[in-house]
Amino acid sequence: MKTQRFITTVCLLLWTVAHLHAYEKRNLLQNEANFEKVKSALVMGQKWVPYPNYSDRSAWNAFLGNYKEEYIRKGEAYLDYEWKVVKATDYLEFGRSGNRTIMESPFNKNNTALSSLFMAEMAEGNGRFVDQIINGVFASCEMTTWSLSAHLGLQKVGGCFPSYEEHVIDLGAGNLASQLAWIYYYLKPSFDKVNPLISKRLRHELQSRILDTYMNEDHFWWMAFNLKPGGLVNNWNPWCNFNVLQCFFLLENDRDKLAEAVYRTMTSVDHFINYTHADGACEEGPSYWGHAAGKMYDYLQMLYDGTGGTVSVFDQPIIKNMGEYIARSYVGNGWVVNFADASAKGGGDADLIFRYGKATGSQVMMGYAAFLKSLSAKDVAPTGDIFRLFQTLLYSKEMAGTDVAYEVPAYSWYPETEFCYMTNKNGFFVAAKGGYNNESHNHNDVGTFSLYLNTTPVFIDAGVGTYTRQTFSSERYSIWTMQSNYHNLPMINGVPERFGSEYKATDARFDPKRMCFSANIATAYPAEANVKKWIRSYQIGKNSLKIEDSFSLSKADKPNQVNFLTWGKVDVSVPGIVTVEVNGEKVRMTYDKSTFTPVVETVRLDDPRLSNVWGGQLFRISLNANKQSLSGSYTYTITTIK
Repeated sequence: MKTQRFITTVCLLLWTVAHLHAYEKRNLLQNEANFEKVKSALVMGQKWVPYPNYSDRSAWNAFLGNYKEEYIRKGEAYLDYEWKVVKATDYLEFGRSGNRTIMESPFNKNNTALSSLFMAEMAEGNGRFVDQIINGVFASCEMTTWSLSAHLGLQKVGGCFPSYEEHVIDLGAGNLASQLAWIYYYLKPSFDKVNPLISKRLRHELQSRILDTYMNEDHFWWMAFNLKPGGLVNNWNPWCNFNVLQCFFLLENDRDKLAEAVYRTMTSVDHFINYTHADGACEEGPSYWGHAAGKMYDYLQMLYDGTGGTVSVFDQPIIKNMGEYIARSYVGNGWVVNFADASAKGGGDADLIFRYGKATGSQVMMGYAAFLKSLSAKDVAPTGDIFRLFQTLLYSKEMAGTDVAYEVPAYSWYPETEFCYMTNKNGFFVAAKGGYNNESHNHNDVGTFSLYLNTTPVFIDAGVGTYTRQTFSSERYSIWTMQSNYHNLPMINGVPERFGSEYKATDARFDPKRMCFSANIATAYPAEANVKKWIRSYQIGKNSLKIEDSFSLSKADKPNQVNFLTWGKVDVSVPGIVTVEVNGEKVRMTYDKSTFTPVVETVRLDDPRLSNVWGGQLFRISLNANKQSLSGSYTYTITTIK
C-alpha cells in the first residue's frame, strides 16, 4: 500500500512539473510516420529539390525574375573581398569580457559575403564568382569550429575556445553548414573543374562536423534526447534540427543512413512540439517567433518535401495555432506585444508567414502576410538563409496575388500560456500575462501588462539589451530589464518577484463578457514578501482600462510600491493623477492620492538594442504606498486625453 502511494505521489509530481512546463507527450511526428514509413517515403537523389538545375539558365532567369541583376550587383561587391580571420583572441574575448560581437562580426561578414557570391553565381551562371566562392569555402573549412564563441560551452571540455578534438552543432555551425550544403549541391561540378579536392574537402567537413556529429552525439541540450521532467525546450531545437535536416537531404544518398537521420530529427523536434502549449503562443515573443515556430515550419516543410508529402503534421491544430500567434501579437504600425526577450518592434517575415499559412490552411496568416507586404512600397530581392530565400522566390507570385485581410481581433486569449490581449473601439490595445518565471528567455514578469493607444506603446515592456555572457548566466537577474520592479508590477513588502519555475501565476482567467483578465501573482514572489494573496486584474471598457490589485499579507514590513514603465513625457504634479504623453497620444492614470505618493525615475538607455526602439531614456513611475497595510485594494484607471 505504501509502495502504491509512493508511485501515485511520484506520478502526480511528474504530472505537475510537466503541466507547468507545458510538456505533453503528443509525439505528432512519430505518430504520423514510423521508421519504415519514413524510409520508404524518402525522395532520393535530391529529386525533391523544387528549384532549377544550375545549368538551366532560362529557368533561373524566370525563377529570379526582376531580382537577377540585383543579386549579381550584390555579388560583384564581394569579388575583391578579403576573407576575415577569426583570431584566437576573438574567441577568448567572450570569456574575458563577455563580448560576443568580437568573434561573431568577422564570422558573420564572411558568411554574408559567401551567400552574396553564391546567389550572384546562381543568377549569372557563367563561373565568374566561382573562384571567390572557393576562397570562402576554403576559409570556412580551415576553421577549427563553425560554432559561435558564446556557444562553445556545448563542448564536452566546455569553455569558449574551440577544441580540435570535437565538433559542436549550434546555431552558428548549423547556419553555415546548411549554406555550404546548398553550395556543394549546386556548385560541385564547377568546383571539380577547378580542382576535385575542393568539393572533396567540403564534403568531408560537412560529414564530420554535422552528419557524423549529429548521429553520434546526444549531449547537446537542444536535442532534448536527455530531457528531464520539467526541462526546457526552446527555439534552438527546431532551428538546429532544420539545419541538420537540410544537410542530410542535400548530401546523404544512402537510403538507410538517410532514414535513420531523418527519423532521429523527428524524435528530437517532437520534443519541441510537446513542450509548446496547445494554444500555440510563443513564450519567447514575436521577434523570436521566426526562429521558433517559424523554424519549425521550415523543418516541417523540408520534411514534407523530402518525403514526397508523406510525412506531414500541417493539419494538426497546435501547428496552426503556433503560426497564428504571430498575427494576433501584432498591434500595428510596426509594434508588437513583446514579453520576455522580444523586441517591441517587428511584425514578422511576411513571406514566411504566408508559406506557413498556406501549409496549414490559415486564412488569418495569409491575409496578415499580405497586409505586412502591402506596408512596403519597395520591392527588393529576398534575403536570408538560402532555404528561405529560395522558398520566397518559389512562392512569390502566389503571395503577390493574395488579398490583404487583417483586422486586430477584439481579444486573443491563450489559456495555457496565459497571455491575454484585449482591445476597445477607442484605440486601446492591452496585453497582459500570467505564466511563470522560468519561461524561455524569461523575465520576472508574471502579471505585467503593456498598453498601446492607437498602436503607440504607452506603458511598456522595455525588452532586452545587447546579449553578453551575463545575459545567459547566473547573473541574468542582476540586469534591470529582467527584474519585475522594472516591469509594470508591484514590489510587495519591498520584495520583487523571483526567478524559478515555482514562482508563477495561479488562478489566471479571462472573462470575455466583462473583458477582464485576472491572476493571483502572490506565488510569483518569495516567502520574504509575506504575501498570501495578490490578485492583479485588468478590465478594459469603452473608454478606459481599470487595473486593480486586491491583496492580503501575513506581515507588513515595508510599504508596497507599484511600478509603471513608460517612454513618454510624465507629469505627476497633480496629486492623484499621472499623465503620460507619447508621440501625440496622451493618457491620464488616476490613483488614490491619499494612498500613494508618486516618484518618477529616469532610466538612461546607453544600449543601442534598447535606445533604437525607445530613444535615450525610459521613465519608471513608482506609486509608493503611504502606509503599511495587511490587506486592501488599489485601483488605477487609465483614460485617454483628447
